Amino acid sequence: MVKYATKSILVLALISALFSFAKFDHCRNTGWGAPDVYVHACYSDLSALYGDRGLDTHRWPYSSDVKAVEYPPGTAMVMYATSWLVPHSPHGYKYFFDINALLIAILFMGSALLISRMKPQFWYLLPISPAVVASLYVNWDMWAVITAIAAIYLFDKRKYDISALLLGISVATKFFPIVILIPIALILFRKGQLLRLLRYGVFTFAVWSALNLPFMVTTPTGWWRFFKLNIDRGSDFGSLWYGLQLFGIQLKSINNISTLTFLIGAAAFSYYFFKLRRTPSLAAISFLIVAVFTSASKVYSPQYVLWLTPLAILAMSHLRLRRDFWIWQAGEAIYHIAIWEYLASYTGSHFGLPAKAYALSIFLRLATTAWFAARLIATSSTREIDPQELEFLSIATDGYA
Repeated sequence: MVKYATKSILVLALISALFSFAKFDHCRNTGWGAPDVYVHACYSDLSALYGDRGLDTHRWPYSSDVKAVEYPPGTAMVMYATSWLVPHSPHGYKYFFDINALLIAILFMGSALLISRMKPQFWYLLPISPAVVASLYVNWDMWAVITAIAAIYLFDKRKYDISALLLGISVATKFFPIVILIPIALILFRKGQLLRLLRYGVFTFAVWSALNLPFMVTTPTGWWRFFKLNIDRGSDFGSLWYGLQLFGIQLKSINNISTLTFLIGAAAFSYYFFKLRRTPSLAAISFLIVAVFTSASKVYSPQYVLWLTPLAILAMSHLRLRRDFWIWQAGEAIYHIAIWEYLASYTGSHFGLPAKAYALSIFLRLATTAWFAARLIATSSTREIDPQELEFLSIATDGYA
């Protein structure tokens, strides 16, 4: 039964990956020109950065101070390595997109398979979520997503050292998984495993440092560009702060406000954690802290839904939460359409979305995220025995044992 279940998971994930590829195919065949990429909602960093960051000439990712790759080393090395697989051709940007899309599709299938092992009753939600399918090839995020999921899986299996290794790799690929250290610290602290906590933190930092140090030493300015851009950036597309700005509410010291908002959210998360009767699994609570992080952030890119959706699925503990999941996903899907149509208008298209309508889509996305998070918290606080769920889990356990 496991064999056939694995096949069905991989097939469904592959179908979703192909649907996503079809969404980007218009831009792939017309050269990714603006505002066309926004009108057809098929913009991708995979193609946009191929020439703009010198990957078409195999330039070292961090060699330029102003054109360095604006990502951590894990992503930069994927970009650089795959550039060498592109044949010499005027259509190199298309081949570069195809090669990276293929790898991302494989990672997506692997993520679906891994989630099916962790949450067999809900795994199918990943490949059928419209915003996930629509965002799959916007950027290289799946490289960090699959390693973060694996780190969570192994942590809950008490394989802490391997988990720390994978989390270090994930943070060195896309920085967002660093906030997962907060629930890890809370879980180990509550269990009284302080030495284990210290070991986990040191190991994660050591892995991150080992992957970053060569670039810090050889090309420090190019390596630092990722951090500099994030520190210097003001309120940017998709953020709460940008939405307020579109309504004429100008906030000063946005760095301080964003950081303070996250710290308040992290404190509220910690309070909720210690109010729980039992120590939860890392899988059960990681969504909440990443949702706080993305909500307080100065930017919210469309592909961030790829960070959140797997964690949301892992956090679900009741079949009735599927309704709330789809409410949240509806907010993400509406935002996905809104950002591209707003950018179409922003870049001079005759068709597009007005600024205030786009701002409303930001607030809607934040509201649906808050709704889903609140429902997760309420369900964990008043956990009921669901006969339908118990029956489903007994069947799933037989199938995946």
